Amino acid sequence: MRVKRLSLVLLCALMALAAVPATMQALAQDTKADPGLSDVLTDMLRGAEGENETSGPDKRVPFGREEVQLSFAPLVKQTAPAVVNVYASQTARVRSPFDGDPFFEEFFGRSQPRAQSSLGSGVLVDPTGIVVTNFHVIKDADQVKVATADGREFDSKVLLKDETLDLAVLKISADKPFPVVAIGDSDALEVGDLVLAIGNPFGVGQTTTSGIISAVARSHIGVSDSSFFIQTDAAINPGNSGGALINMGGQLVGINTAIYSRSGGSIGIGFAIPSNMVRAFADAAKAGRDFFERPYIGAEFERVTPQIAESLGLETPTGALVSSVEETGPAATAGLKPGDVVLSLNGTPVESIEALDYRMATLSIGSNASFAVLSKGQQATMDIALERAPEGSKLAEVTLRGRSPFSGAKVAELSPRLAQRLGMRTDAKGVTVIDINRGSPAAGFGFQPGDIVREVNGLTIDTAATLEQAAMQETRWWRFTVERGGQILRQVLRY
Repeated sequence: MRVKRLSLVLLCALMALAAVPATMQALAQDTKADPGLSDVLTDMLRGAEGENETSGPDKRVPFGREEVQLSFAPLVKQTAPAVVNVYASQTARVRSPFDGDPFFEEFFGRSQPRAQSSLGSGVLVDPTGIVVTNFHVIKDADQVKVATADGREFDSKVLLKDETLDLAVLKISADKPFPVVAIGDSDALEVGDLVLAIGNPFGVGQTTTSGIISAVARSHIGVSDSSFFIQTDAAINPGNSGGALINMGGQLVGINTAIYSRSGGSIGIGFAIPSNMVRAFADAAKAGRDFFERPYIGAEFERVTPQIAESLGLETPTGALVSSVEETGPAATAGLKPGDVVLSLNGTPVESIEALDYRMATLSIGSNASFAVLSKGQQATMDIALERAPEGSKLAEVTLRGRSPFSGAKVAELSPRLAQRLGMRTDAKGVTVIDINRGSPAAGFGFQPGDIVREVNGLTIDTAATLEQAAMQETRWWRFTVERGGQILRQVLRY
């Protein structure tokens, strides 16, 4: 009797299972049927029954082989051919302690030039052969070669470079157009977006890693003066510098630049220069600019500290505080005054002075920008013209000669445009070093572009001609004062 009952139960179960597909088909075809019942049956088969409210309606296990086999491969095939290897080489002469001594040179010989090389990555952004990479990849290079993904190698020409942004643009040429990656909108990125990092880590060959956007608008990481980066956990290692950060639409959203690491390898904290800055820089290179010009409004800004925010009635220390305004500049014409706080630019909030510098740098010279400003406790909107920084009086560059510590330095009187070119405040005044001849006394004594010479042997330096005259003095003792990065350096030496 028990066997008959068990057989009957099994038969009923089999009949019920066989009826499920037909029942689901009927429910799907019957427009008057309760749609909720179909959904319940579908969720039961997919294993979704029992989900709590916090799991979300879209969370489920992969349903079908196609979903399990999803891959980034089509995206890599589309973008990887536009990522190149960049090889930079230079000849460095290591000075021997025996140089100049005939006796020791007889036995040890003179110091010989030594070749140095560096390896990085780059991204083709124009079919004519425009390559974007990092400045530190090609810094001080005598020769830069570019190898494409298909194995071809090209000599390149440096069109534009900027150490403060850590960007450089190279040009290579061929008979046929090069594959490119379209430049996307980095401002559209959100934390959690999937990205791919493509480059040549450690010189092992082109490598692709995946990750997410960990943070946007990162600053104060000490990579460059730009201080505005995208952070990602996609693995970036030495050699990835200058490589591409790609979004899921196959667009370039950043140039991989640096990693945070205690061991030299990736620990999941990498930084990339936003693509909107890359686009503006590449456009400047295509236009034949000799340096990357930022829009000029005739105002300088400082950080809003918690104390300043409290005194101004701000809930949080946000925005950029106006520290000075040029009397004849566009900002003064629009009504901007020292003590005002810029809260947003073209409708985009300005969280910090770094954010304001970045967003202004991506705007075009000759256009207008809308500034939301807090002035004397009241919010106002100002339209300010974005102009080219004025050159001032005719730029007179002087290369110093003679027997002095300044010999080999090229100097000029500061103007807003020259200050911008050197990465200095546009309101800086004085005579500054703009270039140093390699191997010259000025290079040996450690002078750097951007140094402002204030005084030499008791003589105040206010013009390039005055410094040229001071550098020609017949003396072995030198006392001079130099301003570097806002700090005053005083030196006394015998030369």
